[in-house]
Amino acid sequence: MTTLWLATVVVCLLMYMVLDGYDLGIGVATLFERDAAHRRHLVESVALAWDGNETWVILLGVALWAGFPLAFGTILPHAYLPMTVVLFSLIVRGVSVEMVSQAPPARRWTTGFGVASLLAAFGQGFALGTLTSAMHLRGGAFTGSAFGAFNWFCVLTACAVTAAYTALGYAYTKLKSSGHLRESAARRGVIATAVAGVLLVAVLFTIDDTAAPLNLSSPGRAFAFGGLLLFAAAAGATSLVTFRWKQQSRAADTLPLGGLVVATVSAFLALVVARYPVLVPPGITVDNTVSPHGAMVFILVGIGLNMPLVLGYNVFAHRAFAGKFPTEHHADEPSAEGPAVTGAHA
Repeated sequence: MTTLWLATVVVCLLMYMVLDGYDLGIGVATLFERDAAHRRHLVESVALAWDGNETWVILLGVALWAGFPLAFGTILPHAYLPMTVVLFSLIVRGVSVEMVSQAPPARRWTTGFGVASLLAAFGQGFALGTLTSAMHLRGGAFTGSAFGAFNWFCVLTACAVTAAYTALGYAYTKLKSSGHLRESAARRGVIATAVAGVLLVAVLFTIDDTAAPLNLSSPGRAFAFGGLLLFAAAAGATSLVTFRWKQQSRAADTLPLGGLVVATVSAFLALVVARYPVLVPPGITVDNTVSPHGAMVFILVGIGLNMPLVLGYNVFAHRAFAGKFPTEHHADEPSAEGPAVTGAHA
């Protein structure tokens, strides 16, 4: 039951990283886009499914709180400041998306969307970086300072996560767009993927594992860790190469996004393999923070029933708006006949 619940937490986290990762990346991309119509299209591509994408972070919070309460109660106060930035940034993103779709277009809303996306991505990476530090507990309660874990490594991790999300955003944009916007996404996607790769390698080689050393004692665990990292590197290289394909084909549009998704999942699973059973450094493991068996069964049924619903909504939203959206003849201002009908509300 403990292993099954840990797998539930990992699945929720991976789904959030991939799905909300690409739309956070699209938000960051709006900050580098000068064409007003293209900025509007980028926001509209997020409006199709942003709410369903962010649902996974709610399931993640509930799963961690209910299944591993000590870990939840330690991680949250440890990362209060960056997670507060993330929370308010996600609120601003949601308001901005709706205002761009419903109200007459205004630069301030697309700018707000982009800045909030950047802060949300950076805050998530910063919080992830703080989790490599040992956390202080006394009597089962967190006693450390929210400022104690802030260091240059957190900034490096934040930059790496932001770059990875941006690469995912450009890959999704290449998949969904055409013409000049597709070409621009391909060019910038190569840069974002290369930067993310370099930063992730830097994170891997500079991570401080004194608080929670990598557990690679057994040959099988070491083989799995190395194999997953090699798989992530190969998938990232595939995205880097296929981003540059200019021909209009299904492979040229889907491989960059597919490769980045595989690279993200593989790299994260490698970290899980290397850290298991430590959940929170230095000494909170999966076994000593798990909820009672009866509570685990109860909440597993509840969340287990919700996960297929959320996943089904994600699939429906992406399939209902499958295909490319027109990006060459879309006015940034409403026409004389009235506001243009956007893709999110067609």
